Amino acid sequence: MTPDVTSGHGTGLAPLDDRVDHVRGAAGRLIIEYGDYECPYSRRAFREIERVEGRLGDGVRFAFRHFPLTEIHPHALAAAQAAEAAALQDRFWEMHVLLFRRQQALEEADLRGYAAQLGLDVERFDADRASAGVLERIRRDVESGLASGEVRGTPTLFVDGVVHRGPYDAAILLQEVTS
Repeated sequence: MTPDVTSGHGTGLAPLDDRVDHVRGAAGRLIIEYGDYECPYSRRAFREIERVEGRLGDGVRFAFRHFPLTEIHPHALAAAQAAEAAALQDRFWEMHVLLFRRQQALEEADLRGYAAQLGLDVERFDADRASAGVLERIRRDVESGLASGEVRGTPTLFVDGVVHRGPYDAAILLQEVTS
């Protein structure tokens, strides 16, 4: 599922859908990240966004969308599938954190271990990871990133629907979401 970054149609960023997108935070400016669990830059963005959330609490909303770059990150798709399988048991954010914090350990046994650590039904987790529904959910995110015409790699951040091309350290993001 390597994104074909040459096929973006420039149709704009897909609007947030609270029924489908993974969103945390109640109000305020919206940061959307297109990320890859195996990408070290996505991991850095994850840490910086956590700092922003820590400072602003419910004054900022954050949504994560998958953009696994499988040609350079061989575990990215499996990690995205693990996050989506955890989401089906209402544990997306907990798995999201584990995947970034343990980015160097994304093998099959690691993913199953994280599911067990989170108290998930591991048999259901395994079945869900392999399901067409989970792959379709990830494909939706990838296609929305490509359709934006702006997502060329990871991480790609948007603030209130506008691509953020500058640094993504907490100080810069705080400045952008509070201005």
